[in-house]
Amino acid sequence: MTLAARSLKLANRLDGVSVVLEPGRITAICGPNGAGKSTLLQCLAGLLAPDGDEVLLGDAPLPTGRERARRIGYLPQVGEIAWDLSVAGLAGLGRLPHGDRGEEQVAAALAAVDLTHLANRPVSTLSGGERARALLARVLAGEPDWIFADEPLAALDLAHQLALLARLREAAARGTGVVLVLHDLALAMNHADRVLVLERGALAADGAPEQALSEATIASVWGVAAHWLGEPGARALVAG
Repeated sequence: MTLAARSLKLANRLDGVSVVLEPGRITAICGPNGAGKSTLLQCLAGLLAPDGDEVLLGDAPLPTGRERARRIGYLPQVGEIAWDLSVAGLAGLGRLPHGDRGEEQVAAALAAVDLTHLANRPVSTLSGGERARALLARVLAGEPDWIFADEPLAALDLAHQLALLARLREAAARGTGVVLVLHDLALAMNHADRVLVLERGALAADGAPEQALSEATIASVWGVAAHWLGEPGARALVAG
């Protein structure tokens, strides 16, 4: 079901943002530093209460408590791990809202992020990129209807970035709504179905990547003269 937000406002952070997001698609939220990307993501996930109208899942307000945790998976920009669990144990936390161990789901999530071989490794021994993938496995193991991830690719090398995007594309193909905050405009251009561009808390562009990330929009919002090279799905952004 759709996720809709109308006129979301938060002092000095969001200024009347309205969006209707469709499941089964990858939506990227882009914009300069301080544009309100993480704030919008947290509002859509129900983690921040905006001053404007409420966020609706279908025709009803976002659920709360365990039901929301089952329906919505959220990966913050900086994930904190309170206990030094094994990688499998961390991923298994994604099953808590369901009240089961979900061994098959945990195994599938670890395989999706290429961590099966590290399942028994303490999280404290992981590299930064491995840790980021383990935290995403926790979200995937919960099999939520919506996945919200704040810069999930930032700590990953190129191979794991592409592999993770492929897994998120598979999730979208199964009907999951995927919303990502991305700084890399080329990744958004090549892998998103829709792009929201924020500028100073307001929606500056919204549409297919080719439209929302046009050279004119990049010049206006980021203040950078740049042009796109390559074919659809494999485009590169060149400054100057």
